[in-house]
Parts: sequence; structure tokens; C-alpha cells
Amino acid sequence: MTDRPADQSRDQLRVRAVACEIVYRELCFVAALARNIVDLHFLPKGLHDIETPDMVAAIQQAIDAADSGVYHAVVLAYGLCNNGSVGLRARDVPLVIPRAHDCITFFLGSRQRYQEQFERHPGTYYRTTGWSERNFAAVEGRVSDRLGLNRTYEELVRQYGEDNAKYIYEMTTGWERNYDRVAYVELGLGGHLGHDRTAEEEARRRGWRFVKLPGDLGLLARLLDGPWEADEFLVVPPGYRVAASNDAGILAAKPDGSEATGTTDEKRTGEGPRT
Repeated sequence: MTDRPADQSRDQLRVRAVACEIVYRELCFVAALARNIVDLHFLPKGLHDIETPDMVAAIQQAIDAADSGVYHAVVLAYGLCNNGSVGLRARDVPLVIPRAHDCITFFLGSRQRYQEQFERHPGTYYRTTGWSERNFAAVEGRVSDRLGLNRTYEELVRQYGEDNAKYIYEMTTGWERNYDRVAYVELGLGGHLGHDRTAEEEARRRGWRFVKLPGDLGLLARLLDGPWEADEFLVVPPGYRVAASNDAGILAAKPDGSEATGTTDEKRTGEGPRT
């Protein structure tokens, strides 16, 4: 362990932001306006499509690259993400993670607003600039590839016969029955690129409704600059790891070496390095 970084100024920290590339444009914009010194490191969206332990390992590697002699904290632009953050460890540098189920919370600005949208319109498929530009799995080992879930109907017929192919295809595309709306979240970035029109066309093609929702970059801004209030962020101190809290707080910190799930001996902290 190296010495702690010297204060840049009374009001400035240096942080390493580890993020899913889905928030690329939005996080770059917020980082350019940040008070803190922010070093950005993006990981491929495709990590969500591989086995969960492999996703955790990839994010952990990016976290561990943060030199405690340089950074005051590592901030994560990830949520619970189907347990893709459960088990992440804070080594020598505090780890800050939003209390969010997934990245939709980042674009809407709070988990409370996301919950309101979910309760009113549970069958919503969200779109942003990142989902239009970077919704590709540039990684090996995707679960869907191993199971053959990305094959066309014709490919399934050739391999399994028509009756079996019909069953498999209905099972793998049945998720669409749970949706009836595409929502494009407007955040004031990339408007000239026509991603909203692409989302509208997708809704038309699927026979779903289309709406535009105003976005809010406030949560991402607070992730980079603070304050890291306990109701919005989990601050994991060195020697602790991320756990699922299984309650409204979504996440909790547990001592490293204990089980990463459950709630026993959890540390619910929201206060990090002082500015």
C-alpha cells in the first residue's frame, strides 16, 4: 500500500471512474464539467451477457488498477446489474457505487423516479444514446452464444427440426410479450444523430407505443463530485466488499472474507473521503 494522494486543493479529489460503456457520452460530458479530477475507464456492455463471476472479475480488475497513491476513491457507474457488482472489493481505495438496480436509474436521475416509471409502465424498453451506439457484446463467452439463443429460426429448424425449433424460438423470443412501450430518455446529448428516431422506429416495428422522457444527469454528476450521501450511494471502505442488501437500499458493504450476499454484519455507509 502506498501513501495517500496529496490533496489537489481543499475542494478537489482525484477519482477513477469505472463505467459501463452504455453511459459513455453522458459520463464524458459530466466529467468535463466536474470539480474533481476524473480519470475515466470504460468496460464493454457485453460484460452483462457473460457469466456473472466473469463480469465481477473484469470490473474488479479495473478497480484494482487504481493506485492508492494517486486516487482518493474509485467510483463505479454500475448498479446491482443482476448481481454483477456483488462481491466487488475495496482494496486500498474506497469504492463508491450508486444505490441502483441498473443504469436506467443513472439516466432518469434517481431510483425513486425509476421506481415511479416502473410502477406506472412496467413493460418499458428504455433507449439512450449508449443503447443505440454501444448495445453490442464485444466480449467472448456470452451465455446466449453458448446456448445457441442467437440463432435464426431457419438455423434452429436445420439443427433441431421444425417442431423443436418452434418451441425453442418461442421460448427465446417470449420476453417481448412483457413489453408494450419504448421510452427514449433525452439528456441533451447527440440530438442531431437521430437516435430518438431510431427508437421510435423500433417501437413501430414491434407494435409498441413510443414516448420521450426527460432525463437527469444529476446522479452521475454527484457520483463524480459528491456528496456521496448514504441514501444515494454506498461507500465501501477498504477491507469491505459489495453485497446485495435485499431491501430498499439495494446494496450494502460487508467485511471482506465474509459471504457477499445476505445482510448479516453489513455496513451501510455513505460517507467517503472528505473534500
